[in-house]
Amino acid sequence: MDIEGILAIVLLFGGGACIAISFSPVGRAVADRIRGRSAAGADEMHAELADHRDALQTELDSVRRELGELSERMDFAERLLAKNREDQRIGPARS
Repeated sequence: MDIEGILAIVLLFGGGACIAISFSPVGRAVADRIRGRSAAGADEMHAELADHRDALQTELDSVRRELGELSERMDFAERLLAKNREDQRIGPARS
């Protein structure tokens, strides 16, 4: 085989691969990056992620507050039950 045949095969398959990649999502992302569009999209994504993080932080704070209240209620209930058991063990006061 001569060099022109090898070159033609390489160009056909290489060109076909380049065209296939350019129409794929990866190719579109590379093209957007070259055009400079990804910076605006990245800013929007960062803003959206920051909003989502803030919402999650607010929800986490709420859950922590509820858990603290639940812990206080459980401690109160345990003290009440312990007091009732202590009163039963000692017996009623004699006069």
